[in-house]
Amino acid sequence: MRIIGGKYRSRLLKEFAGEDVRPTSDRAREALFNILALKINGARVLDLFSGSGALGIESLSRGAKEVVFNDYSKDSVALIKSNLATLKIPLSNEARVSNYDFSICLDREQGQFDLIFIDPPYKFDYGVTALEKIAKNDLLSDKGVAVYERDRAFEGEIVGLEKYDERRYGKAVFTFFRKQRKE
Repeated sequence: MRIIGGKYRSRLLKEFAGEDVRPTSDRAREALFNILALKINGARVLDLFSGSGALGIESLSRGAKEVVFNDYSKDSVALIKSNLATLKIPLSNEARVSNYDFSICLDREQGQFDLIFIDPPYKFDYGVTALEKIAKNDLLSDKGVAVYERDRAFEGEIVGLEKYDERRYGKAVFTFFRKQRKE
């Protein structure tokens, strides 16, 4: 797995062996960041189910001012810290790593995010609960985007958020949400 663009472009990231943790493919990540290109520079980002940290690190590489990495797995947190250290990104206000259940993380975070990545294990439907909590806690900035990655199209509604786009790249389906527009 490699960084696709920005100042860390082409640098390799460590990833988990085996099939238990499914990182977003390089091809899908490149397409996603092409879509989000104008939203990243100077953004405050939450990588909610971080895994290896690839989405958050890609954001930092492309000019995000702050990324909060969160994962419930201690192994994931260790891998994220290792990947940050390899790239000489210090743990600071720019890159913060937390080890909470996603729901606790969303309750603890203060302020709003310009970009929120929601990439839970496909076999669980944590993303819907995360989106509901993001809306309830007003964690998305007015022009912010929440991206929910899963293996199928999104059906249904999230009170306070509106789905405005959806794209499939291989097995990954990215669904894009923003704050619900006032009529």
